[in-house]
Amino acid sequence: MTKQILIIVSNAYAIGPHGRRTGNFLPEVAHPYAEFDRAKYKIDFASLTGDTPFLDALNLADDPDNLAFLVGEGWASMQKAKKLSEVNVSSYDAIFMPGGLAPMVDMPDHPLLKEIIKDTYERRAVVGAVCHGPVSLLNVKLGNGTYLIEGKNISSFTNEEEENYAKADVPFELETALTNQGAIFHKTGPWQPYSITDGNLVTGQNPASAKGVADKMIKLLEAV
Repeated sequence: MTKQILIIVSNAYAIGPHGRRTGNFLPEVAHPYAEFDRAKYKIDFASLTGDTPFLDALNLADDPDNLAFLVGEGWASMQKAKKLSEVNVSSYDAIFMPGGLAPMVDMPDHPLLKEIIKDTYERRAVVGAVCHGPVSLLNVKLGNGTYLIEGKNISSFTNEEEENYAKADVPFELETALTNQGAIFHKTGPWQPYSITDGNLVTGQNPASAKGVADKMIKLLEAV
C-alpha cells in the first residue's frame, strides 16, 4: 500500500521586533518532497490556519530539487494546504515539519499541533522535523505526562548557527529550549548536514540536513 506523508507547514511570514520577513525555508520543504516523491509516496500539505503558506529562500531556486518543486506539483499543492484541524492525520504514515524561521512564530505552543504530534508518535507513525522545525516538538506531552523529547536523541538548528543568522529575531534559542525539556542534543559543525533517528522520531540540524531526514524517514517507513 502506498505510504502517505503529511507535511505540516507554518503560516507565519514575519518574525521578531523588526518584522523580519520569513516563511518555510524552500530546500527544507523541496528536498524532502523530492525524496518522498521518488519513493512514490502520496504527499499532502496542511498548515496551521489553512491560509496560503509563505516560502523563504527563493534565491536558492537554481537547485534542481528546489526548482522542480517550484514549477512542478509541489508548490501548487502547498498553496492549497488544508487547515490542520480539517485533516484526518491518523490516516498518514508520517508527518514532517520543515523549518525556516516561520515555525518559531506559530509552532512552539499550538495546542492542536501538540496533540497531533503526540498522537502520531504514540501510534508509532513516523515524526520528522528539520532545522527550526523541531520547535514543533517542544511542549508535546505524552500520555504518561512526560515531554516527548525527554531523553530522546534530537538535533535542530544550533545556537552557534543562530548566532550568525537570526539571534536578534527569534524569541528563544532552539537548541537551548530542546535541551531544557530533556532532549539529548546532537550536532555537527555549522551548516553541515546532520540528521538522527531515535525510534520513530527523526530530526535534522539545518537546511543541508533536510534530505537526510527524509531518507531516514523513508528507511523507517520501508521497514514497516
